[in-house]
Amino acid sequence: MRFFLRSKQFKKGLATVAIILALSITAWLVGGFMSPQAGILGAIAAPFQKFGSWIAGGVEDMSENFFSAAQLNAEKKALEDEITALREQLVDYEEAINQNKFYEDYLEIKEANEDFKFCPALITATDPDDDFGGFTVDAGTLSGVKLYDPVITDKGLVGYVTEVGATTSKVTTILSPSLTCGAYDSRTSDSGAVSGSYELAVKGQTRFYNLPRTCSVAIGDLVVTSGSGIFPDKIIIGSVSNISSDPLSSSLYATVTPTVDFGSLKMVMIITEFAGQGNALTGE
Repeated sequence: MRFFLRSKQFKKGLATVAIILALSITAWLVGGFMSPQAGILGAIAAPFQKFGSWIAGGVEDMSENFFSAAQLNAEKKALEDEITALREQLVDYEEAINQNKFYEDYLEIKEANEDFKFCPALITATDPDDDFGGFTVDAGTLSGVKLYDPVITDKGLVGYVTEVGATTSKVTTILSPSLTCGAYDSRTSDSGAVSGSYELAVKGQTRFYNLPRTCSVAIGDLVVTSGSGIFPDKIIIGSVSNISSDPLSSSLYATVTPTVDFGSLKMVMIITEFAGQGNALTGE
């Protein structure tokens, strides 16, 4: 027995057992200590992994939202540009319709007065210091406009040109006392003169005066130009709204409401030439 314990076979067997035991202990230690450490490290790392995933997802969502917003803004801008272009086309279309209507309204006047030469004009400014509705138009000598040329609309007489430049003119209306126009009642042919006054201008009216007491002028009658001086014949001025005695003479005068609405004027027609065109008549 003593010799067996000293033999090489015993020693080899012992060494083998020792190696196996050592490996078993090592495996136990690794399984017992390393696995928990791996679990602890995993538990510690898990929140950071989740936070990283959330950041990555947020960046991705932010990127998608940014590009979506940019696309929406581009589409919005394109639609706004299209709407603006359509509005401009609509304005041009409406202006064309208004201009056609404007010229159509004068066609009857032109057909009845072949000797008339017209110059259309756009009102560009009103005179705030003029109590009688004076205004400026965008037509002057370059368009053939002259001093004292009559100004009308399709509704009737507006006034006449009292200042003229190369491209603009100033118009004085029939509401002004500085304008006097020969006129008559279209129904009775009773004649007189039309001129404005401050008291009537604030009401948008003018007066038809120097009427004989024997006249037959009545409320509702139309008063038209007589064709003397600077105005052509038979241009409507307005309708009689009241008849009174002139306190300074033995004559009568009528209050006339113009057929032209001075508050809504935008365009007018200047008569630059007509048969029998004479010199200006100025009133008081």
